[in-house]
Amino acid sequence: MSKNPLIMLQKYGQSFWYDNISRDIIFSGELKRMIKEEGLRGVTSNPTIFHKAIQSSDIYNEQLREVLSKDSDISDKEIFYELAIKDIKDACDLLMDVYKESDGDDGYVSIEVDPHLAYDPEETIKEATELFKRISRPNLMIKVPATAEGLKAIEELLFRGINVNVTLLFSIKRYEEVVDTYLKALERRASEGMDVNRVASVASFFVSRVDTLTDRYLEEILKHTEDENERRRIQSLMGKAAVANAKMAYQVFKRGFSSDRFLKLRLKGAKVQRLLFGSTSTKNPSYSDVLYVEELIGPGTVNTMPDSTWRAFKNHGKVARTLDADVQKAEDILREIESLGISLDRVTKELEDEGVRLFVESFDAVLDVIAEKRKSIK
Repeated sequence: MSKNPLIMLQKYGQSFWYDNISRDIIFSGELKRMIKEEGLRGVTSNPTIFHKAIQSSDIYNEQLREVLSKDSDISDKEIFYELAIKDIKDACDLLMDVYKESDGDDGYVSIEVDPHLAYDPEETIKEATELFKRISRPNLMIKVPATAEGLKAIEELLFRGINVNVTLLFSIKRYEEVVDTYLKALERRASEGMDVNRVASVASFFVSRVDTLTDRYLEEILKHTEDENERRRIQSLMGKAAVANAKMAYQVFKRGFSSDRFLKLRLKGAKVQRLLFGSTSTKNPSYSDVLYVEELIGPGTVNTMPDSTWRAFKNHGKVARTLDADVQKAEDILREIESLGISLDRVTKELEDEGVRLFVESFDAVLDVIAEKRKSIK
């Protein structure tokens, strides 16, 4: 096994996916190199990533010109999908060997539905189905936010045989619902005599943002605390919520996919819905830049990393099975945080709402960039 820590993750049952896509990294051969040399096994994208890619490069202008020459009245949103779909198709093709070699466990590329639809299951189903058909790659995943309304869409899409990356997950309770939704969808397929062996899904559990918001609440409490022992206790909890939360999610994963309910589906060829850790870049410079990789390594999982994180982990990351270590300590940390009056339900609901809002803003921003570019091209 290679000494590259990114490749060594596979020994522990974890796959390295890349949380980035752009035409530059596809055309330059960088994505192909990462697959070959860094053990890259999948790609995730979102509106923020596409906004950065299209805004920062002129490489999309040629296709934009072609699209406008065919239909000058085409909407900015449809132009966005034309541009994004080309990148997604090309990335899917580059990862097809990984998909085949892993028997459909890895090799996926994700594209997100319009985040404006996060609370509209019917329109989400419609757009996701259309995207899956247009891209027409078996190693495509459609990202759908795990809002309460989104769960309805997720179940129906999986039932239809559409691969889903369930995104913007923060809450343990919501994750339990996601596992149940996945099993329901496969049970429905099995009950109607449809195969379950080619339906794939990951549940994207976001990590670093939990620390960002929880630390903010802890700092507020610290401002009004004079007792030195209590201050030390509060300070000791900073930077601990996210990993603890993710470790408890992994316990849900292990229970859900060792249950009799899943094993019945497993006998029919069903795949585990792997737990994917997203938002793994360290936001607080006082914390380790590989914190959300090193502490979350375990079987049946994926870690999708942006540039800064995978490079840091390759450079100085340590690989060991950590995800199900010190589970009791993780539970105690979350209980202590709650004892200070910080509701993790409130934290995770705030983060879900903020996540949808930020993706909506990025989606609108990329449409603004396209509107500007089409003016200059005309």
